[in-house]
Amino acid sequence: MTPGDAGSGDRRALELAMRLGDVRARIAAAAAGRAAPDLIVVTKYFPASDLRILARLGVADVGENRDQEAAGKAAELEDLALRWHFIGQMQTNKAKSVVRYAHSVHSVDRAPLVDALGKAMAAEQARRAAQGLPDRPDLDCFLQFTLDDGVSGVPSTERDAPRTRSRGGALPADAEDLARAVGAAAGLRLAGVMGVAPLGGDPADAFGRLLRISATVRAVDPSASAVSAGMSGDLEAAVAAGATHLRIGSDVLGPRPGVG
Repeated sequence: MTPGDAGSGDRRALELAMRLGDVRARIAAAAAGRAAPDLIVVTKYFPASDLRILARLGVADVGENRDQEAAGKAAELEDLALRWHFIGQMQTNKAKSVVRYAHSVHSVDRAPLVDALGKAMAAEQARRAAQGLPDRPDLDCFLQFTLDDGVSGVPSTERDAPRTRSRGGALPADAEDLARAVGAAAGLRLAGVMGVAPLGGDPADAFGRLLRISATVRAVDPSASAVSAGMSGDLEAAVAAGATHLRIGSDVLGPRPGVG
């Protein structure tokens, strides 16, 4: 059967296989013999059927940034061995839902969110115990930082407001305090740092700033060595900077479906 004769599901499977192969080739070329970063395919707005295809193609890590969508997909696809990464800005009242399915949260950017996630993990473990279910593993937490050039980072006195600049994240000056807060919270594991290169900026410079922030976090917890950086347009710069996790959406899945 030729691609032109295939049904819509077969055509989509062929498209995803080609796109995923291209991205994997780019990552391998950028790594140039070094260990390649983990690929997180960002599947927001795409149907669960696409995730089933991706799982057959060997994708194990998927990223979502809206709890309602992520929770629904996780429930529908619970038969698949997928690791769910929450990558969007999170309201504290979503923590209880997110910890039911998420392997990690890449957008921990303020102390109140750390507190909410810690409480949600305690409640989730209690729920599982009451139902005779095994404990869930600790939740991996990536601290998200703004990577805007020239941000000096005077800590804010408003502890419940996300300290954002451009594409979101805590100020670099808050790195040590946030790292210690996660380290002190039962049920949370400090995984490392996350950042998004500012629009219009040099991603290499931005990711260099993220690596310097990572050093501050690792001074608190040497095991927190993960670096979540890089998207479709700047993955090569992220790999060159030492990213351990890449968050790739459009180059694998194509243009985003229409959102009502």
